[in-house]
Amino acid sequence: MIRHLVLFKLNEGVQRDQPRVVAGVEGFRALPGQIDELRSWECAWNITDRPIAYDFAINSAVDDTDALKRYLEHPAHQAAVAPWREFATWVIADYEF
Repeated sequence: MIRHLVLFKLNEGVQRDQPRVVAGVEGFRALPGQIDELRSWECAWNITDRPIAYDFAINSAVDDTDALKRYLEHPAHQAAVAPWREFATWVIADYEF
């Protein structure tokens, strides 16, 4: 199995209650029903106010590197991540477990 972790940091001046951000979250929350490769899926807002903390996290799992590639290339994933490019930056870690 491969764990796919993504941490998002909202850009300066962007708030989580802005309509585009709310829509971005809804897009991510819809992915498990659209992408068969996903074995587990969690996404949520950070609950701490530490300055080094990121704002939003995705914690997911897929079977193997081929499944990860299919997930990343899936049109639903591409559509869900597209709006985030306009209002956030992120870091990613993929590892086997």
